[in-house]
Amino acid sequence: MNDEPEMKPAPGSTEFSHEVGVKAARKLKAQRHVTQTVWSGLGMMGIVGWSVAVPTLLGAALGIWLDARYPGGHSWTLMWLAIGLGLGCFNAWHWVSKEDKEIHEQEHNGHE
Repeated sequence: MNDEPEMKPAPGSTEFSHEVGVKAARKLKAQRHVTQTVWSGLGMMGIVGWSVAVPTLLGAALGIWLDARYPGGHSWTLMWLAIGLGLGCFNAWHWVSKEDKEIHEQEHNGHE
């Protein structure tokens, strides 16, 4: 759905002046949304960071706990740290992919 009202050329105006008016209105609308875009971008970076950090730290904590309970020839901490990091990266990729899809759908719907 397009938020811009469908504008028709005013009587006596040229097609060129109509196109300039439409592009100017689109530019003003984009300038109003810059602040929202910056904050949503910063929020996205925070979400991606936490979606990687939390599983990594939980994996390390589980590994430390297992190392204390079941010492052996291999490191549970290192193994669960790597598993947590892998899950966190997959989680971040999934989140960014979902947001990217939504952005492209909005752009596609806005230009129809």
